[in-house]
Amino acid sequence: MNKLIKKNGSLVISLDFELLWGVFDKVEWTDKVEYFRNTRKVIPEILSLFEEYHISCTWACVGMLFNSGWDEWNANLPDRLPEYENEALSSYRYGKAVQSPKNEELCFAPDLISLIKNSRNQSIGTHTYSHYYLKEKGQRLEDFEADLQTATRLAADLDIEMSSIVFPRNQVNEEYLSCCNRNGIKIARSNPDTWYWRATEKDSLMQKIFRSGDAYLGTKDKSYQQAKIKENSNVVLQPASRFFRPVSGNTLLDRMRLKRIVDEIYQAAKNGEVYHLWWHPHNFGNSPSKSLNELRHILQHFTTCKHKYGFQSQSMESLNDLMVNA
Repeated sequence: MNKLIKKNGSLVISLDFELLWGVFDKVEWTDKVEYFRNTRKVIPEILSLFEEYHISCTWACVGMLFNSGWDEWNANLPDRLPEYENEALSSYRYGKAVQSPKNEELCFAPDLISLIKNSRNQSIGTHTYSHYYLKEKGQRLEDFEADLQTATRLAADLDIEMSSIVFPRNQVNEEYLSCCNRNGIKIARSNPDTWYWRATEKDSLMQKIFRSGDAYLGTKDKSYQQAKIKENSNVVLQPASRFFRPVSGNTLLDRMRLKRIVDEIYQAAKNGEVYHLWWHPHNFGNSPSKSLNELRHILQHFTTCKHKYGFQSQSMESLNDLMVNA
């Protein structure tokens, strides 16, 4: 894999599509109805921008979103469920407790997944079925495999063959990569190679401080040569570069955050490197218009780099294909 290096750099975009399943243990759903309604509305707008600027993207979808409602959700429970020591982390336990017609739009989105599938240059990967945490105490490999198989089965019902995975809460557990490969996964997003992105299940205060500060200040060292993309258990690990943080409302900080991303894109393009940008669609939920304007700004600068340096847009899947076929 390390020998397969192409001169032109690439902007890789991956999105963690979760709706309520990504934050159910942190929020009350009744407080987030408008937030997730905004998220649903903004996804077609994101796809429209990607179409306008010829952007490829991987949408890592929580498998529970494939269900049409709570009846299907109940019918599709895996035979094995995770037994986290912290029971509040189980989306299965949570779903059994909160089922209501009033929150189905926050939990299910087969219509949006079909829209993504039918949009040009868009790929669908998995974010596990249940937003499964691979490094929490009490979970087991057998439970993870049952979870992953459920996600794969529901995707296949929509004629979607998933070959990529993004691990929830960035809990990359390389001991589970053989299981991923056994279930058709060829590519995984890994974390940036820096100390404050390691052991994300612990997520210390110092890690949070440095991750936040890095969004605004620091050296331009987040892009990388393709030679840094490794393989483990026949799964290719593509490192993330930058989390596109939500609009803060502070004009100065938002300008600094956006400028940092644009500068890093130029750096990657000039050096023929990979720059992997990721976020959650729900990060646009509080300020959808401003968030979309920021995304357009980024894509405009990508287009400049495309024309000037031959910078390319890739999904996780198309980058892997590019390297294999090099």
